[in-house]
Amino acid sequence: MKLLHIDSSISGDGSATRQISAAVTAALARANPGLQIVRRDLDADPIPHLDSRNLASVRPSPDLPPPLPADVDANAAILEEFLDADVVVIGAPMYNFGVPSQLKAWLDRVLVPGQTFSYSEKGPVGLAGGKKVIIASARGGLYSAALPNAANDFQETYLKAVFAFIGIDDVEFVRAEGVAFGSEPRAAALREALADAETVAGLAKAA
Repeated sequence: MKLLHIDSSISGDGSATRQISAAVTAALARANPGLQIVRRDLDADPIPHLDSRNLASVRPSPDLPPPLPADVDANAAILEEFLDADVVVIGAPMYNFGVPSQLKAWLDRVLVPGQTFSYSEKGPVGLAGGKKVIIASARGGLYSAALPNAANDFQETYLKAVFAFIGIDDVEFVRAEGVAFGSEPRAAALREALADAETVAGLAKAA
């Protein structure tokens, strides 16, 4: 069993999502002896955002400058890590109602036509099914369903849509909300999320 552990927080070691994603990964390792873990830290080792100079490295086109071999190789390694994983654990905090740009840059290397999705006469077809994705989510405010600010959640809703698009419906969130409301609410939210990490890991083993 192979696990890909992604962190995208830029908040350092005190990051809530880094703590939660580490707890999920550790719990999965305990539950699955021999688990192979690959970790990618998108803050320590950032992926360049796609622009007109490197777009052809993931989507070749005669209208674009030819890609640099180094970009092609780097993108292929990112995609291979993802495709090889049975479980993907992602630390994904909410920044300004959405995901960190560092995580978006990684997703832009994972959503590749012909690799993780394609189009048919009936519309898009996901090609990356069969994986489990566990997302360590943290939000400063409260955005869960039925709450007043739920409509401003472009973080978890976006991630659900992205993974569904490439055929992954088994997506679970381990969430800490209200972490900006003070030290006590933050500590309580983290305690609950870390306890949930153990539960999610057990379910992943059972699956």
